[in-house]
Amino acid sequence: MKFTKMHGAGNDYVYVNCFQEKVKDPAKTAIAVSDRHFGIGSDGLILIAPSEVADGKMEMYNADGSQGAMCGNGIRCVAKYMYDYGITDKTEISVETKSGIKHLKLTVENGHVSAVKVNMGSPVLKTSEIPVISEKEKVIAEPVEIDGNLWNITCVSMGNPHAVTYMEDVKHLEIEKIGPKFENHAMFPDRVNTEFIHVLDRHTLEMRVWERGSGETLACGTGACAAAVASILNGYTEDEVTVKLLGGELKIFWDRTENTVYMTGSATTVFEGEIEI
Repeated sequence: MKFTKMHGAGNDYVYVNCFQEKVKDPAKTAIAVSDRHFGIGSDGLILIAPSEVADGKMEMYNADGSQGAMCGNGIRCVAKYMYDYGITDKTEISVETKSGIKHLKLTVENGHVSAVKVNMGSPVLKTSEIPVISEKEKVIAEPVEIDGNLWNITCVSMGNPHAVTYMEDVKHLEIEKIGPKFENHAMFPDRVNTEFIHVLDRHTLEMRVWERGSGETLACGTGACAAAVASILNGYTEDEVTVKLLGGELKIFWDRTENTVYMTGSATTVFEGEIEI
């Protein structure tokens, strides 16, 4: 199987051009390629395929083989791949995902895409649609007991369910201990991605993320969007936010007039290769 390793802010995936290749068992393949000792090493597998309703289609699988509905860092790399490898020559494209069609604007330098702005759509706050099991219609700064401690959490879906919580020190957080407790808590029937946030100022957040199915990753695009939305709702930041992640920075803007979240960030090709599956 031919592949391309790419990352957005350190959130790395193995990309396969399904305009040319066929992947019979994506879930099994995702597990195989994600292993950093016996495979290629990645946070998962992303298939780039033809679409009847958009310029291309993205299918995303986590490192444990589970399928994700959306990946903000991944879709930027899909856009870069489609332009750089000649699938499209447009600098404004659409990509079909499991959470709907997303529209992207590409920044091109020397014939290659260097950055991508993604229209991530409207944030979902209604608990039944995220989904979150709660008597309240929205969960905003609600105390929840997890692993014996009370955490104030705000729940948002940006195509994937997210729980956002705040603290003064994210650098020394034992995320591998607490992350799975959030992910598998009974109030999240589809599991959840969790963003641990330190507010630096009115325009800047520091974030670590535990992703369902992948564990801690260097970045999460939908998570950065959810963190920005939650921080605006809680009154911590303005509508334009820079999110500092372990692997880089993402610029998030929530246009509340249109109720649309825009994410801008880099997309990088690491290497190409072939692997026997």
